[in-house]
Amino acid sequence: MTEDTTTAVTVASAGRRYLDLVGGLIERLATDEWANIRAAAILIADALAAGHRVHAFGTGHSHMLAEELYYRAGGLVRVHPILFEGLMLHGSAPLSTSLERLPGLAEALVWDHPVDHADVLIVASNSGGNAVTSELVQLAQMAGARVIAITSLGHATSTTTRATGRPRLHELADVVIDNGGCVGDAAVEIEGFGQKVAPTSTVVGAAILEAIVAETVETLVARGVTPEVYASSNIEGGDDVNAQYVSRGGR
Repeated sequence: MTEDTTTAVTVASAGRRYLDLVGGLIERLATDEWANIRAAAILIADALAAGHRVHAFGTGHSHMLAEELYYRAGGLVRVHPILFEGLMLHGSAPLSTSLERLPGLAEALVWDHPVDHADVLIVASNSGGNAVTSELVQLAQMAGARVIAITSLGHATSTTTRATGRPRLHELADVVIDNGGCVGDAAVEIEGFGQKVAPTSTVVGAAILEAIVAETVETLVARGVTPEVYASSNIEGGDDVNAQYVSRGGR
């Protein structure tokens, strides 16, 4: 009698493969993208130390990254997100797609939400090719603001990405941080199913932003500047800390 020594190969489940993939994308931020994250933090520290503001913008699901920075426990006070409901998804997802491609909309957004000289604008867009994104960046730069882009260079430079006939975000921004995502954002293949699932841009984008915040605060402290940072409203004394910032127009 012979013993069967064949070992079955176990393939990790789709969820585990996603977590492994995202973990790798976050790890590469500390190496491949660190110089860009550091550069972004310096831009923001310079602006805040001089009394200027940080603006944040994204369309579709990327608007969640603008909200990630806003009125956040442990987050910077002088963050002003550009939040326009038509570019979000809860009203009409197809309409938001149409509006983000609409030339001229960025001009109306800047009229409603002024971006001043020496401010910083953070823009998140995986493809970086929609009209509202590129026009907003150009208008902000014309006003004298500096722009930080969070995008997927793999998607933006792919031959399969949707043509727009306009400059893409990574071609315009002062600092570009690559989230490492694949074309189309969805990253996990399922055997027997023809489409990839599970996008990575939101979770990696949030990690990028919070790394920038931490680096910014440390930079300000090293310069002898006391950063304005919100506390959690769910800890003792948190409401009092936040109320002083809100009363000064921080929110």
